[in-house]
Amino acid sequence: MGGKIRVGLIFGGRSGEHEVSLMSASSVHENIDREKFEVVPIGVNREGKWMLAADAVGMLERGVSEDTGERVAIVPEPSGSIIRTGNARTRGAGTGAPGSAIGGVDVVFPLLHGTYGEDGTVQGLLELADIPYVGSGVLASSIGMDKHAMKRLFREWGLPVVNHEAVMRKEVESRPDDVVETLASRLGFPLFVKPANLGSSVGVSKVRTRDDLGPALRKACLYDRKVIAEEAVKDVREIECAVLGNDDPVASPPGEIIPSREFYDYVAKYLDPETRLVVPADLSEDVAKDIERMSIEAFKCIDASGLARVDFLVERGTNRIWLNEINTIPGFTKVSMYPRMIQAMGISYTDLITRLIDLAFERWRDKARKATSYSP
Repeated sequence: MGGKIRVGLIFGGRSGEHEVSLMSASSVHENIDREKFEVVPIGVNREGKWMLAADAVGMLERGVSEDTGERVAIVPEPSGSIIRTGNARTRGAGTGAPGSAIGGVDVVFPLLHGTYGEDGTVQGLLELADIPYVGSGVLASSIGMDKHAMKRLFREWGLPVVNHEAVMRKEVESRPDDVVETLASRLGFPLFVKPANLGSSVGVSKVRTRDDLGPALRKACLYDRKVIAEEAVKDVREIECAVLGNDDPVASPPGEIIPSREFYDYVAKYLDPETRLVVPADLSEDVAKDIERMSIEAFKCIDASGLARVDFLVERGTNRIWLNEINTIPGFTKVSMYPRMIQAMGISYTDLITRLIDLAFERWRDKARKATSYSP
C-alpha cells in the first residue's frame, strides 16, 4: 500500500454516549501518527446523518451538525467508497452532485460508543463494504453491548458473574408492580438497574428500597427496550483490565477506579475531577494474575478482536472476583483507563493507535482467506 494509509475516523452517533465519542475521537485525531496516516473525519449527528468534516476540529469540539460537514455515506459493497448524499448545508465542504464519489478509505477507526456504533450495526456495514476496521466484528460487538446476553455467555463459559435478571420495557409498562415484586424477591436490595445496551453508566441507578425500584426501571427504559437488574455486591473495588490483540491477545496490568461518588456513574467518569484512576492497581500478584487470565478468557469467549476493556468487581477482605462486563470500544481519550493500562505495558498512546490499525488489517486479511463459493 503506497503512500499514507487513509483512516476513516467515525465519531458522534445516535447514542447517549455521543459526547464521550467526541472526546475519544478528538484524542485520536490529535495523537495519530501523521507520518503514516491521513485522517478522514466522519461525524454522525444525533439523528444518524453522516457528515464528512469540512472543519474536523470544529466538529469534534462543537458537535456534529449539518453546518459543519457534507452529507456522505459509505457504500455497502466491496469498494470502500464514500459518496455524497446531498441535502447538506456545507459551508464550503464541497459542491459535488449527490451520488458522486469523494474517494475511499483504507481502514476505519469507529469510535462510536454505545448503540448504533459499538453494537455491531456499523461493523455490519463495514463488513458489507469490505473495509478493514478497528475492533471486534459483528457478533462480539453485539454481545459485548447486550449486558444480558454477555453475562449469560460468560456464565456458560464458567466465568463468575453476579446474580441478575433481565426485563423488557413492555413488561415494565404493562405490569410494573409484578416486575418490582419479582426483582425485589429474586435479587434483594441494594441492586443496580441498567439499560441492557448502553455504556458510560448512562441510565444507571443504584436502588436501595422497593419504592425506588419502579422509578429506576422507568429511567433505564428511556434508553433501551431491555433492562437488566443485578445484585449489588457490598464493599467492592472496581478493577479493570485492558486486552490487546486478535487470536493471541495479551492483558495489561489491572487498574483501579476510585470514584469520588458512591459508584462509578456518568458524573464520576467524565465530569468529576476527584475520581482517581490508579494504574497499576494495588492487588496481590495472585489476584492480578486471575484478573488478567479472566480478561483474556472473556475476550475469547465473545470472539473479540483488536481491543477490549474488561471490568471486574473485587470484594474487599475475601478478594472474591466477579466479572462485570466487557467493552469492545472503551473510552479512548489519552487519559482514559484503557490507554493508560496499555501504557503500563510500555506502549505509548500513538503507538497503540498504530497497533490497533495493524490489527484491523490483520483480521481483515485473515477473513479474506475464507471461501465464498463452493465447488464439490
